[in-house]
Amino acid sequence: MRTAETPAAPAGPASGTTTGHPGTGVDLLLLAVAVSGISLSAPLIAATAAPALAIAFWRNAMAVGALAPLALVRHRAELRSMGRRTAALAVAAGALLALHFALWLPSLHMTSVASSTALVTTTPIWTTLLLRLRGHRPPALVWAGTAVAFAGVVLLTGIDLTLSPRALAGDALALAGGMAAAGYVLLGAEVRRTVSTTAYTCVCYTTAAVLLLAACLAFGADLGGYGGETWLKLALLTLTAQLLGHSLINRVVRGLGPSVTSTAILLETPGAALIAALWLGQAPPAAVYGALAVILLGLGLVVRANTGPAPPTTSRSA
Repeated sequence: MRTAETPAAPAGPASGTTTGHPGTGVDLLLLAVAVSGISLSAPLIAATAAPALAIAFWRNAMAVGALAPLALVRHRAELRSMGRRTAALAVAAGALLALHFALWLPSLHMTSVASSTALVTTTPIWTTLLLRLRGHRPPALVWAGTAVAFAGVVLLTGIDLTLSPRALAGDALALAGGMAAAGYVLLGAEVRRTVSTTAYTCVCYTTAAVLLLAACLAFGADLGGYGGETWLKLALLTLTAQLLGHSLINRVVRGLGPSVTSTAILLETPGAALIAALWLGQAPPAAVYGALAVILLGLGLVVRANTGPAPPTTSRSA
């Protein structure tokens, strides 16, 4: 997010610098738990015997069920006072989140977990390109990292093409899912300048759930009739990735800073690949792991450049 599931860093001074690390030990432990949680996402989805759209719907609907009571009790006034523009941005973010899930989840049944996760986590690249279109000027290291990551993407898709056209189509869906996630991250960052995480995610997840429900009904995806094991996996997916992973990442980013947190989130790709290999028996060709390493190297350069100290400026950028 992932990825696809990577939350935007909180706005304000705390998201740019860290003044101290009084809780660094606890924060590092919580970050490890969060990364483990989001790493379970792709393998759990691949192992869940339910339509991809239905998994996406229930993941968001269950999260809304958990968040709504808290939001209505503690953030009711905030929700009521949310301006039209802010509410529209939160709804738009939810729509992009729904699109992200609708694209990415089917890819997990078409290509390997390792390939799908690596491609969907290219979100930092698309975020950087969108910011460039808005007038921001990324440093040279960003373009270098982007070039390296794209080289890894080309290598990975070429390998999957030799496996099957279906695997290549899955790669394309995962890559498009990463693009949708970039828009979701940018809109979410804008909303959270003035809105709490709980209020924002409640609106965002509700929007995503409604749109995914409509998609399930339109495409005839079964929303029920699953066995107990499937419902358990859906609940576990919601707890680990949608709630626990995201919530803990938002919790520790203020103490550890966005650089450490964003870099740690990149561990989702090898984590998901390892879990899929051990649990699902998915062992891609050795060349795939080389391509994953190239993508991660490129993403690491992009994250490092975007979260490092900003150079002093004497004039406003265009």
